[in-house]
Amino acid sequence: MDKCPDSREYELFCVIVNHGVGSKIIKFAKQHGISGATVILGKGTIKNHWLEALELFEIRREIVFVVAEKELGYSVMNEIKKKFDLKKPNHGIAFTFSLSNFLGARYCIFTKKVKREIGEKIMYNAVFVVVDKGQAESVIEAANSAGSRGGTIINARGSGIHETETLFSMAIEPEKEIVFIISKSDLTDPIVNKIREELKIDEPGKGIIFVLDVNKTYGLFNTK
Repeated sequence: MDKCPDSREYELFCVIVNHGVGSKIIKFAKQHGISGATVILGKGTIKNHWLEALELFEIRREIVFVVAEKELGYSVMNEIKKKFDLKKPNHGIAFTFSLSNFLGARYCIFTKKVKREIGEKIMYNAVFVVVDKGQAESVIEAANSAGSRGGTIINARGSGIHETETLFSMAIEPEKEIVFIISKSDLTDPIVNKIREELKIDEPGKGIIFVLDVNKTYGLFNTK
């Protein structure tokens, strides 16, 4: 099995859009050179008092994950931003993460240590929280009280009746939920600490939290 050239950089691109748009994103990306993608379903929460008054604060979402060479991925994401109006509020958001390793892409093994320039400032973080089913809303409420503008909830499922998937050695079974929140870097610690305190994350079996740096974002707005 051949190794990818070290000079090539790959990133994970994540696009969160309204229900029904995910397949259109994938089709458009393939037309522009992206070989494949994965879509999962979730629901979004919006911190907006007008929507809350109308009881429209939960919206069905689709999350599209794409692994692509960095230069191609950024080019395609810019086209997706224009095509699907990510520059407009509530049309969707997108963000990217660096990859240190991935396998299975056209018989290619990719291994690369992620390095950042000295003094490079991270503008956004992605906060992932895994909790028992029914606790996701409490995570969102805690995060919002610390300055978050909302998040996306995913119902996690095992691979079979007697099997479970694992994430950082924690079983992800049908009774688990994953919440992920995009936050400004200066709000990440307050948000994480509030979730940790309110959900008692330090107690055994209460959940886990992990945080990733976001390289680039599309469609993020300060909604009120």
